[in-house]
Amino acid sequence: MTILRADLYTKSVLTAIAVLLGVLALRPVLRPIPAQAQSEGRTLYIEPGVTMIRKPDGSSLGDGKMVVDLKSGDVWGFPTMVLNARYPVDVSNSKPAVSKPVYLGRFDFSSLSVEK
Repeated sequence: MTILRADLYTKSVLTAIAVLLGVLALRPVLRPIPAQAQSEGRTLYIEPGVTMIRKPDGSSLGDGKMVVDLKSGDVWGFPTMVLNARYPVDVSNSKPAVSKPVYLGRFDFSSLSVEK
C-alpha cells in the first residue's frame, strides 16, 4: 500500500512539473513579445549656460549653446546671436530665430581607458 502511495505521489509531482513546463514553453507562442524596430535616437548633452562658440578655423561666432553627442563624441555649437542669450534671438526679425549647428570638433571617447 505504501508503494502505491509513493508511486501516485511521484506521478502527481511529475505531472505537475510537466504541466508547468508546458505553460512556460507555450507562453511565448501564445503571446509573443512585439519587436521594437525604432532606433534609440541620439543621446545629447546640452552644456548648461552659454559659452563662447569658435569655429575650428579660429573665427568667433559669439555666445551660444554647446551640445555633445555622447555616442560619437561630436561637439556642436548653436549660436544664440545675442550676447548672453540662452536661446536663439534675432532682434531684426519678428519670426522665431533658428540657430543652425556649427561643428566644433570631437571628443575621442574610444581612447578612454582605466589604467591600474
